[in-house]
Amino acid sequence: MTITESATHQQVVVKALGRRRRTTELGLLILAVLVICGTYALASLGKSASLPADIVPFLGVIVALPILAHLANRKFAPTSDPLFLPLAALLNGLGYVFIARLDGDLAGLQALWTAVGIFGYIATLIVVRDVRFLQRYRYTFGLIGVLLLIMPLLPGVGRSINGSRIWVSLGPIGFQPGELAKIALAIFFAGYLVDRRELLGVATFRIGRINTPDPKYFAPILVAVGFSLIVMVFEKDLGSALLFFVLFIVMLWVATGRGSYLAVGVLLFSASSYAAWRMFSHVQTRVTIWINPWSDPSGKGFQVIQGAYALAWGGTTGTGPGLGIAGRIPADESDFIFAVIGEELGLLGATAVLCAFLLLAGSGLRVAQRSSDPFSSLLAVGLTTLIAFQAFIIIAGVIRLLPLTGVTLPFVSYGGSSLVANYILLALLIRISDQTARKTPEPLVAR
Repeated sequence: MTITESATHQQVVVKALGRRRRTTELGLLILAVLVICGTYALASLGKSASLPADIVPFLGVIVALPILAHLANRKFAPTSDPLFLPLAALLNGLGYVFIARLDGDLAGLQALWTAVGIFGYIATLIVVRDVRFLQRYRYTFGLIGVLLLIMPLLPGVGRSINGSRIWVSLGPIGFQPGELAKIALAIFFAGYLVDRRELLGVATFRIGRINTPDPKYFAPILVAVGFSLIVMVFEKDLGSALLFFVLFIVMLWVATGRGSYLAVGVLLFSASSYAAWRMFSHVQTRVTIWINPWSDPSGKGFQVIQGAYALAWGGTTGTGPGLGIAGRIPADESDFIFAVIGEELGLLGATAVLCAFLLLAGSGLRVAQRSSDPFSSLLAVGLTTLIAFQAFIIIAGVIRLLPLTGVTLPFVSYGGSSLVANYILLALLIRISDQTARKTPEPLVAR
């Protein structure tokens, strides 16, 4: 077979792969839409014993937005993994159903932010045709990430809500810049670590009896990480601080392959957690409530206790959509939406949500493992870590495996900033997946 014939055959195989994957994606989207619409109808019947008047517009939006994203995939990322979009649509749709069940006004805003998120998803696919070009602007993204984290501390624009200063108000629009900062810093980490991974993996500097990599290669990334963590501590955004720290350690470990970095990261995390507990009263309060919420059952422990009751009342199969006690848990549409799902859909429904996140994480790591480009592979690891670990720490907080941190459950919780940022993050994973499938050796692509 000549080179021309081989190239032509490869193009045919790639096109066939694209058609097969987009057909699979469409079928999964239809299944997700049916689940969402059925849950919405049942929740409405359980709440008012009648179907809502807006069910037709709701069905139109629920169907139109995922299909629009699907068409964008067909046009701009035809060979991308078919699981990403259906899983995100399922989680987003279920989240919307329960937000609508809790607060109709917030549901309208969530629908608007979903549309903005989908358009951000499409815009990312259009603009980022090759994810590797982001590597050239790694320091720019690092600076952007740091500036976004600083914004809530600026006088006049920063806002403090529920004790955390993580909001920025520009006119009538309020958002959390930290949600976009996490993507910018993931790009910076990936770009820098790929450039320095060999130097960071070789111990050429001696401190006493310990050999370590030269500290000068750590300087830029440690400055970014340290400054980010300090800023978030002052903003009392401990959940995001934990998320950024884990992102840094995981990407450093994957880039260098040195398990010692992971061990040192665990030690640093333990030491910093103890220091934060000793220094900050709000950390002490979170830990006290985590250990014994009954120490203040009608005050600071009320939210955790009511969340535990909701999960207990849900049992195995749940009370049924719309049949739970709405409004009992403070911030149930954001921090504790997993408890609401667990109450009305039971252990089975909560497990389904966990499985959706596991499938998202697995798909992201599979893309990272198959990518032959080091930057794309490491960036996929970072983006997957952001979604997976954020879901873990908020769910672990709800079920009292960890102290409650207050981050949102990706795609599910109410929050426009989080929703838009996660759709942009998803589009980057889709782009990496598409590039990987196009460049995979022929036997693997054809399989």
